[in-house]
Amino acid sequence: MAGCVTTEVARFQPKAQQEAIVRDGQPALVSKKAKTVALVRPASRGLRPGARPVYVVGVFNATGTAITLKAEDITVEQLVDGQPVKPLKVYSYEELVREEQTRQVVTAVLVGALAGANAAVAANSGYYNSTSRVYTPYGSATVVTSGYSPTANAIAQANASYQNAQMINSAVERGQQNMAALERDVIKDNTMMPGEWYGGQVVFDPPQTSTGDQKAYRITINVGGERHEVDVAQEAPARA
Repeated sequence: MAGCVTTEVARFQPKAQQEAIVRDGQPALVSKKAKTVALVRPASRGLRPGARPVYVVGVFNATGTAITLKAEDITVEQLVDGQPVKPLKVYSYEELVREEQTRQVVTAVLVGALAGANAAVAANSGYYNSTSRVYTPYGSATVVTSGYSPTANAIAQANASYQNAQMINSAVERGQQNMAALERDVIKDNTMMPGEWYGGQVVFDPPQTSTGDQKAYRITINVGGERHEVDVAQEAPARA
């Protein structure tokens, strides 16, 4: 297990007018053009192998007029030997919201099934039976005792109702938190006023590679008539 890689890191490969930096302990890259500046860094401290990479993209308007950044103008391509070989799908805010809504529907069905099963078990609680052996001067006999306890049934149903309410409330709260995070974090179309920064998360499909191949991609930001190309290698962290 010592050789298993649970997270990978991003290594930026700066070009002309670009600089690889570190922000709060994380690698990042600054790309400077005449009218705009782009800052790109991973959204988390580790990238999970096989999972969708998530990056934070920030753009600065260095002009004296408004510039509009469109989410569809941020694209990603897989690289092999530094050359693009295929596009990687970038997910829009609307697509991510639809995925979350679908996930919540599936979760609601599962939670409903679990709650129903929990309630059914509770409804049948309170019934009991026991088997005992009775010995007398005339021999032994097996005695079966059965009955029903309304108190035990009421307690079981109260516990099931509480557990079901907690389970449903937790699922609803997680869904609301996920929706709020998408609204807050995912990049969308936005007009930047002069001297203004704007940015958000960009989510895209992971590169498809064979075992041992380097995972490399190019994040391209087209804004204000300028093109920022950011090359990234996703790889296992260097061993100390």
